[in-house]
Amino acid sequence: MTEDKDFPTTFTTRERVERPELQQAIEEIAAKGFTGIHMRVNDERGEWTGSAGLAELGGTEAPSTEGHFRIGSNTKTFTAVLVLQLVAEGRVGLEDVLADHLPEFGLDRRITVRMILQHTSGLFNFTGEYFEDGTVTPGIDWSGRAWVENRFRTYTDDELVRFALARPARFEPGADWSYANTNYVLARLLVERLTGRPIAEETHRRVLDPLALTGTIVPGTATDLPEPYAHAYYRYDVDGVEQTTDVSRQNPSWISAGGDMISTTRDLHRFITALVTGKLLPRELMEEMFTPHPKVPYGLGVMIQPVDGGGTVITHNGGIAGHAALMYATPDGRTTMTASLNYVDDAGLSLSTTFQEAVGRLITEIFGGETAE
Repeated sequence: MTEDKDFPTTFTTRERVERPELQQAIEEIAAKGFTGIHMRVNDERGEWTGSAGLAELGGTEAPSTEGHFRIGSNTKTFTAVLVLQLVAEGRVGLEDVLADHLPEFGLDRRITVRMILQHTSGLFNFTGEYFEDGTVTPGIDWSGRAWVENRFRTYTDDELVRFALARPARFEPGADWSYANTNYVLARLLVERLTGRPIAEETHRRVLDPLALTGTIVPGTATDLPEPYAHAYYRYDVDGVEQTTDVSRQNPSWISAGGDMISTTRDLHRFITALVTGKLLPRELMEEMFTPHPKVPYGLGVMIQPVDGGGTVITHNGGIAGHAALMYATPDGRTTMTASLNYVDDAGLSLSTTFQEAVGRLITEIFGGETAE
């Protein structure tokens, strides 16, 4: 962590502004099949917040712009920051052999710390492997009726890693790129091994408390979200009859540091702003973090995404059983967008295409023409 004791007070309260074009955009997105959406944008014009749709099926209220939600794979960016802070302190190196720090798993000694942060380890993804030819190798139950009916089950990190290691690797370490939640469970275990503290405690000590992220939680096995929150739903088949269940409450140990955290759009704005403006990592490690892989523009726990009109944004999105989280910032931190969608999810990921189209529209609306590098 960089030395900036006064950092929490450096957030400027920006003037609230009216942005009818953004309100119209999120209302149109909600109308495409999402239950609700709320969004926060900060740029040179000020701060805008808005919501559309419903916080709960059958209700009348829109999602609160101060509401909580499960952030899914945005968790990976927090975890990567912890590992990189330990690199900055000289307690681990990006090229270290991971097996030297976690010898109990018998990991391939070619796997390095960098590889787990950048998804180049080749390790089997414990939530399943999806191949270019359309074939699938199943992982743990994380979708469908089996998951819904067992969503309060507790998984241990050791169990998830050993499940993955019992399956064939997707490729040899460093030979390719493939997204795998297994990598970030190992990153979590690495943080805990190096610090001697649970990751929740270390995340508070290094990130949440210094940045005053009071709405962000590392839940472990806890099942509830703080109020207010927009409800998440899951649709599945029971003997030919479609059921829709509120899955807002669940035990997120099944995804661990691959996606278990809870936050707010305000906290995600503060976090991504702090990250890109150098409040969390020294400059040389920010450069490592924001250097994309040649195959997929994924750095170390973030994506580096080109935008229309030139420039890039630093981002990581997440989705987890009826909640989706968006987190974007220009590299200079002058423009950020954080948002959450709540919706009815299903095993077929029916809203995935609509979701990608919606995100694309928001990126063009907010960041199109940005030139900050």
